Amino acid sequence: MSVPAPHPPEFRRRAVELARERAKPIAELAKDLRISESCLRNWLAQAEADDAGSETRLSSAEKAELAQLRRDKRRLEMEVEVLKRAAAYFARENVLPN
Repeated sequence: MSVPAPHPPEFRRRAVELARERAKPIAELAKDLRISESCLRNWLAQAEADDAGSETRLSSAEKAELAQLRRDKRRLEMEVEVLKRAAAYFARENVLPN
């Protein structure tokens, strides 16, 4: 089973704009756009967090920064592991036989 491609950012922005106009109920607008109501509500909540900040939801910029920090952390952990193994290897080689 293949995963459908995500909606383009412009589509999301326009859907949020239409929802904010409140010309139609969210459920009807979501049906017209052929997306789920929960999807549209999530996009609205994320747009609110991006625009005004939120106590409970990270902004898109914060999410991107968090993802980058997690990638950096994984890379650094791997580098530390390589250095530990190299240090152990060289420590064993430098031991003089009795």
